[in-house]
Amino acid sequence: MRSLVAILVAALIWTVGLLSFTARIETSTPVAEPARADGIVALTGAGSNERLAAGVSLLEDGKAQRMLVSGVNPEASREDIRTVSKAVRRLYDCCVDLDFTAADTVGNARETADWARNLRYKSLIVVTADYHMPRAMLELRATMPDIDLRPYPVATKVVNAKRWWRTSGGARLMIVEYSKYLAILGREAVRKLGPNDAPAQDKKA
Repeated sequence: MRSLVAILVAALIWTVGLLSFTARIETSTPVAEPARADGIVALTGAGSNERLAAGVSLLEDGKAQRMLVSGVNPEASREDIRTVSKAVRRLYDCCVDLDFTAADTVGNARETADWARNLRYKSLIVVTADYHMPRAMLELRATMPDIDLRPYPVATKVVNAKRWWRTSGGARLMIVEYSKYLAILGREAVRKLGPNDAPAQDKKA
């Protein structure tokens, strides 16, 4: 009986957490215009066209000096990215860098950290899909705690954050994203219990 009660309590806590997580995503857009930063990073993934267009729009508005597009498909050309981002060629050629290495959010964080440190940037505007932003910010902050990160979530066609439960695809995406988010929270909690002599960005796991 106690085991059943424990399972029900755990399920209730998990469900409340999921609803809180999705409510946070639902209210994250539209986002206010961000303050100017040193750089912009746009993380690719499902709904990349909207993310890239939003990042380029910020760059064109003078919100940063340069922009990094992290996690570009190796099969895509630089011109392909310019086309989908709708960037003005002059600005694109001078001020947009592409990362073809990152294959996931952990990779995005590492490549972004390297890019920012090489340019000695102290602040970044982070552009990614609304549903992906909570997890992305956890990974980025764990990798570069010394850099001011400003989220700029973008609504995409991948999922309607206000009605995610109405489709099996939307529900599946939100549940998977929430589960990954919880996993990272757990990982960071364990890290904080360990020795602090090695900075997070030097860990390659």
